[in-house]
Amino acid sequence: MRIPRWTAVIAVVTICVAAAALGTAGSSNAKPTASTTVALVSDIGKFTDHGFNQNQLAGLTRAKAKLGINTISLQSNSASDYSPNFNSAIRKGAKLVIAAGFLLAGTEATYAKQFPNVHFAITDYTVHTSPFSNKKGKVLYNNVEGLTYQANESGCLVGVLAAKMAHKMGGDTIGAVGGVKIPPVDIWIAGYKFCAQKAVPGTKVLIQYSQDFVATDKCKTVATNEISQGAKVLFQVAGGCGLGTLQAADDAGIWGIGVDVDQYKLAKRVLTSGVKRVDNGVFAVAQQEQQGQFKGGTDLNFDLKNGGMGIGKISPSCPPAFIKLMNSYKAKIIAGTLKVPSALK
Repeated sequence: MRIPRWTAVIAVVTICVAAAALGTAGSSNAKPTASTTVALVSDIGKFTDHGFNQNQLAGLTRAKAKLGINTISLQSNSASDYSPNFNSAIRKGAKLVIAAGFLLAGTEATYAKQFPNVHFAITDYTVHTSPFSNKKGKVLYNNVEGLTYQANESGCLVGVLAAKMAHKMGGDTIGAVGGVKIPPVDIWIAGYKFCAQKAVPGTKVLIQYSQDFVATDKCKTVATNEISQGAKVLFQVAGGCGLGTLQAADDAGIWGIGVDVDQYKLAKRVLTSGVKRVDNGVFAVAQQEQQGQFKGGTDLNFDLKNGGMGIGKISPSCPPAFIKLMNSYKAKIIAGTLKVPSALK
């Protein structure tokens, strides 16, 4: 497995919830039924972020339409909503509760321990690290499944285009605007930096963080700072906040790169987007649950090879030779001859 064993940065929230008050949990060996209920709890980016959370909701909606399951979507407007939303999902009879991201790991581990007969999944987190496993990597909860993504691979592809376009514009500097500095953010940037500097040696990569996934003005401020340092292309890795990065790129007449979904239409100067099919992850684990094939204690991994990672629409301004070069990197990654780092050094 190429997923790094991250050290959890989120403390487990200690809660006391009486099992009797929440009703009877479903059996871990439940037969597939039409009445299967799957819940999705967003992180603080909300379901209106035009990317990460919204695309997971799309996956849940698709699962409802195609699998005939019942679904519950619970938006977290702040971190204080995490526990109440998990509580609500279980109270409403969810057989599977999906946490929409890394920030919910602590809360999910707490509930997984309290309700061993309920199934849980989490986007962007492996079960082979704390709080879902011990220091030796032994999985602690067989009712939790990780949904992991090799975002470094798509980060690599957009990094190639970024470096080549910056060079074409007479510059040698590109930038990345991250949200909160956590592994699911840095894995994108690690691939972006590595392949940009491989494609155009000498490329300088500016990396700064807004410490926010929502407020567009914060990302716009960081982006403007990187532009003032000569960045010709900016990769936003900050959810809804990152739309401010794309706006700053528009204002400066440089290129922006979207993240998670195809954000080509969200600004005038979007070069392309790094795409992470979190909708497929939500659909896949919901289907497992509906068919009685949930695989707790393991990870379901998505990468370029299986279509779980990719890129969005590419601007017509990008020369075909650059796209050809990018595709050569993609072929090498899929073949296993190019290893892209998953963490920043």
